[in-house]
Amino acid sequence: MSKEVFDELLGKVGPLITKVDTHLRMSIGPAERLAICLRYLATGDSYATIAFSYRVGRSTVAVIVKEVAGAIWTALVEECMPVPQVEDWRAIAAGFQERWEFPNCVGAIDGKHVVIQAPANAGSLYFNYKSTHSLVLLAVVDAEYLFRVVDVGGFGRSSDSGSLRNSAFGESLRDGSLQLPPDTVIAGSERRGPLPHVFVGDEAFPLLDNLLRPFPGRHLTRERRLFNYRLSRARLVVECAFGILSTQWRMLRRVITTSPEVTELCVKAACVLHNFLRRKTIDMPSRTPIARSTDEVTPTLCDAPRMGSNNATRQSIQQPETFCSYFNEEGAVRWQANVV
Repeated sequence: MSKEVFDELLGKVGPLITKVDTHLRMSIGPAERLAICLRYLATGDSYATIAFSYRVGRSTVAVIVKEVAGAIWTALVEECMPVPQVEDWRAIAAGFQERWEFPNCVGAIDGKHVVIQAPANAGSLYFNYKSTHSLVLLAVVDAEYLFRVVDVGGFGRSSDSGSLRNSAFGESLRDGSLQLPPDTVIAGSERRGPLPHVFVGDEAFPLLDNLLRPFPGRHLTRERRLFNYRLSRARLVVECAFGILSTQWRMLRRVITTSPEVTELCVKAACVLHNFLRRKTIDMPSRTPIARSTDEVTPTLCDAPRMGSNNATRQSIQQPETFCSYFNEEGAVRWQANVV
């Protein structure tokens, strides 16, 4: 992070983290408070190490990290990670079509386990299949490796399918309140009729009307293997985004020893900072929040209740076959025959 970018970030976050001086002591300035939090996110060092580096108390570092991480999310989320609207989804679909030759794709979805120290009296709630304790970061990523939707805080024992089912995004996906664009006819494939806009995920996710996953099994036909290749090619953007995120913010490569609540704040701050920095790299302007009338209800992703089974509908079962036929006929690319 350059000095200019740090100063810009300080201008956005500074008003939320500035403390008042008193007759008893001078407060720690917003620049130093922001630097302490960024140091923790970027290195994952212990509070004691950071406290020694900045000549402040260990408990002071703990308070600063919690407050500043929350302030970073509050200050940047509306600018760098707003709730996508119809035009945003269309722009994402155009990006996947241009870069990954996957039409009507509005995002790649996957989960990442953030390793934490086992919380007290938590039992096996956070114990995952990798034999570590973790929180689940569920994310939707666009073609430019930007996080569009994140859900942090799922128990490590949950699978990707369970994390999606219990998340606000999963509830909105099921009840159709995501404001996805209407079904669209793919250029050159008019005979197939309108196809829905879909998210792409791996085998761990359920098959939904707006969520595609690969065909399961090993003994597949060549056509289905080509579909799995094209879907995996588009889905890899979320894996790459997680790699970029953990490389920049190395807190995610260590065992995080803070409480689950503080860990959730830090992970959300790292995700929104990832978007803040990446938009400057790709020269992509942040979306300016649009002023709305007081009568309108601002769309948000609300907390979701527990859901039932993951049984697929007849339409969701038919859609992979339709996309499979498209990728093997008019949607084929010249090199796919050499890959599969």
